[in-house]
Amino acid sequence: MALSLVAPEFLIERDDEKCIACQVCVRQCANDAHIYDAEDDTICTDSSKCVGCHRCSSLCPTGALNIKKNPLHFKENANWTSQVQTNIYKQAEAGGVLLTGMGNDRPYPIYWDHILLNASQVTNPSIDPLREPMELRTYLGRKPDSLKFKVKSLKGKRQNKNSSASSVQLLTKLAPQLQIETPILFSAMSYGSISYNACLSLARAAAEAGTFYNTGEGGLHRDFYKYGPNTIVQVASGRFGVHSEYLNAGAAVEIKVGQGAKPGIGGHLPGEKVSEGISATRMIPVGTDALSPAPHHDIYSIEDLRQLIYALKEATRYQKPISVKISAVHNVAPIASGMVRAGADIIAIDGFRGGTGAAPTVIRDNVGIPIELAIAAVDTRLREEGIRHQASVIAGGGFRSSADIIKAIALGADAVYIGTSALVAMGCHVCQKCYTGKCNWGIATQDPYLTKRLNPDIGARRLVNLLRAWSLEIKEILGGMGVNAIESLRGNREHLRGVGLSDTDLKILGIKPAGEAW
Repeated sequence: MALSLVAPEFLIERDDEKCIACQVCVRQCANDAHIYDAEDDTICTDSSKCVGCHRCSSLCPTGALNIKKNPLHFKENANWTSQVQTNIYKQAEAGGVLLTGMGNDRPYPIYWDHILLNASQVTNPSIDPLREPMELRTYLGRKPDSLKFKVKSLKGKRQNKNSSASSVQLLTKLAPQLQIETPILFSAMSYGSISYNACLSLARAAAEAGTFYNTGEGGLHRDFYKYGPNTIVQVASGRFGVHSEYLNAGAAVEIKVGQGAKPGIGGHLPGEKVSEGISATRMIPVGTDALSPAPHHDIYSIEDLRQLIYALKEATRYQKPISVKISAVHNVAPIASGMVRAGADIIAIDGFRGGTGAAPTVIRDNVGIPIELAIAAVDTRLREEGIRHQASVIAGGGFRSSADIIKAIALGADAVYIGTSALVAMGCHVCQKCYTGKCNWGIATQDPYLTKRLNPDIGARRLVNLLRAWSLEIKEILGGMGVNAIESLRGNREHLRGVGLSDTDLKILGIKPAGEAW
């Protein structure tokens, strides 16, 4: 075998004085980075197989392990960096496409960190969220141009002391809406890309928190049909698991056109991940690769998209909102406008930091735009065309905290999708090796031995706790602004100021520089 020029990314340090050779690390590492030598009763390490997931160091009973970045230095070169050289070594040895997981990790600007929020002081008193009601409930779906009411007088009828003198009846027929108790949803992650227990954790948490999770493109396992009222079912280019019962099982249907981590290309679930459960759910043979083509082969124009939207509306008897998900790309604003005019009730936009189970590294790192710019561009375009009320906007792609979320809503989003944050809440350490199927935390794997490491009761509880914590923080921020309803903040960019941004950035975001008053 030829010598590999690829140096280990991480180094495993073992304190021999603390190590008791209990073999916990051996059993816990699916990558075989720890090897037990029975003759010497010692454990050896192979750092070249370490992915930096910290499973071994987290569970070591004596704290004998430490995982650190390999300090090996390459000669400094601004163009030929160590990562560039390592990637070339890998491709020269393997001759294939470099794969990765999760979203874009390149050091592009993170605009959330350059946007500051407003706060009330003298003229607009703040609100104490502990003592006064704060409204986070959000309705997603198409809104009417106007509302018509009929007022009925109660004169002459027997009234009690609590009754009013008239009643109001809404005459306008409303389009179907999704009601969420907090403006946060769990983004699309398919059964296949993540484990059964991870899907179950998301479903349970969505039901308990009063929000929704998304099936992704892998269909809906029969065990999860009972969570239908809190489920968004997805229709992707491969049409895996799509049938009439599936479409009517969820509360909404989402057409997946693009994904932030890999705009313009399809998906691939390797055959070794297609177990009997995934086979039945996706309606493909066991062990068969699940290939999703890059385009929908029945969508080549806005008119084609409109046909599919209304076909799904017909299939669900016009009782469910239809969402369309696209990647955040350069012309995202006119695309979103066409989607609204095609009949989409919800526009889901996925920025280039959106996660994935597997994507070509070159695509993930070089295609698409940040979600911050996409939200602002889309909201501005829809307002200028007078159609902003005809569709809700859900933004996704790297939301890390409640601060990111509230800034997104002020930029123009109605709600946000979280994916990577949800996985981290369940234990993910973002090692970016999801595509190997060897997730030591039981999340991005179909290995039964690894899957059972994620307890769905604990996973659901941690997810509910995360949503509760972020919701409380959102209420605190709103109260500090003197705003008592999240609806009042949506698209109100006067509450935002930019710091350390160029004039072009500020123009696209539609915000003023820090220090400039109203």
